[in-house]
Amino acid sequence: MSRVLVTGATGFVGRALCAELLRHGHAVCVALRCVEDSTRLALEGVEIIAVGTVNAATDWRNALAGCEAVVHLAARVHVMRDKATDPLTEFRCVNVEGTLNLARQAGAASVRRFVFISSIKVNGESTRLGQAFAADDVPDPQDPYSISKHEAELGLRQLAAETHMEVVIIRPPLVYGPGVKANFQSMMRWLKRGVPLPLGAIHNKRSLLALDNLVDLIITCLDHPAAANQIFLAADGEDLSTTELLHRMAYALGRQARLIPVPAFLLDAGAALLGRRDMAQRLCGSLQVDISKARELLGWNPPISVDEALRRTAQGLNEKVV
Repeated sequence: MSRVLVTGATGFVGRALCAELLRHGHAVCVALRCVEDSTRLALEGVEIIAVGTVNAATDWRNALAGCEAVVHLAARVHVMRDKATDPLTEFRCVNVEGTLNLARQAGAASVRRFVFISSIKVNGESTRLGQAFAADDVPDPQDPYSISKHEAELGLRQLAAETHMEVVIIRPPLVYGPGVKANFQSMMRWLKRGVPLPLGAIHNKRSLLALDNLVDLIITCLDHPAAANQIFLAADGEDLSTTELLHRMAYALGRQARLIPVPAFLLDAGAALLGRRDMAQRLCGSLQVDISKARELLGWNPPISVDEALRRTAQGLNEKVV
């Protein structure tokens, strides 16, 4: 099996990926800001290399030594209500300059394949109902985060054209699973507590991606010959309305969802008054992802269902509470 460098290894996806790579017999090297960060990884069998901050000046030589593949997860992530004076410059520093610096050094070190985890936001913020994003659609990034991810993709594809290193780009939507944070975790906690939610009449469709399914696709893309220099969209293969998702979350938690059927246009109006139209878009708008390219080129299908993924997520939440 190959030696794989993983960046962003202490994150939600990174920890799960490293564990699965080890289970598959790969040698795993993780690049961390400092050695002390390794306490957040809690995995035996990985080699840890401190590289400092990810930017245009990061020296990756020690981390890349002997590696055949790189999975680049580290990024300045999308944050709500960003306080940066110039958010695009901040995102570019890490997500564009930092990524391309690593990729250039990886090419010089004879790395065979570079897997870049991008974002579905490169395609755009929303879809019309029944009109899913496809991998080869014209990109439409609309905020500093997605612009930086798109610019990184362009640079990586140019690098692949100029060198022998193969690049694979994966654009996931919202990823959930044991240990998920932010709004997904909050909704599960509200359902567990029996909190009534005004989301009982939402008729949108959204694609989600279970952590285990994303990890499986990443590992597939490390070695599959047909993945070379391709862009793939990833999802669970079943799109749900917000109302359907909440009912199935509640079932996974062993609870009954208490949902009030408030029309979506009233929720949107209320969110606009509160300056939170972005939240209304995520709850009421559609964002569908077509994964047929991964199915056809790679023979890949999501290994676990939405219900099984929600069950595992709920189990993780219950264990944390205990």
